[in-house]
Amino acid sequence: MRFGRGLAAAMLVLVASVAQAQGGGMGGPPGGGMGGGRPGGMGQGGMARQNEMLYKGINLTDAQKAKIDSIQAAGRATMQGMMQSGADMSAMRDQMVAMRQAQAAAVRNVLTPEQQVQYDKNQAEMQQNAGGMGGGRRPPPRR
Repeated sequence: MRFGRGLAAAMLVLVASVAQAQGGGMGGPPGGGMGGGRPGGMGQGGMARQNEMLYKGINLTDAQKAKIDSIQAAGRATMQGMMQSGADMSAMRDQMVAMRQAQAAAVRNVLTPEQQVQYDKNQAEMQQNAGGMGGGRRPPPRR
């Protein structure tokens, strides 16, 4: 199954804001994650880097980390169910974008107003670096 660039970018943002490595949560054990470290997948290292960028400058309490882990686990389960359903990816695009937005809002609600300001800044910076929802960066050509 082939993903469009826009869908891939939307999933990247979803993963960054919601879905931490499978079974790991924030700072969980290595080896889990979408793609499980396979080429073309986003393993634990990529997930950890995404969360590191998203929560840069935000001092999360243990209670906040637990709540965010719970939100991310629910997002993972929902996303896995959608992917395993075999439905057409382009048909699921709007659902995925809406899900990402709802989960980002849920994560934001866990944060203090000061943390929300930094979270919003980090999220905007990540989207800009990724070229927005259109995925402005292209992989290097294969040889």
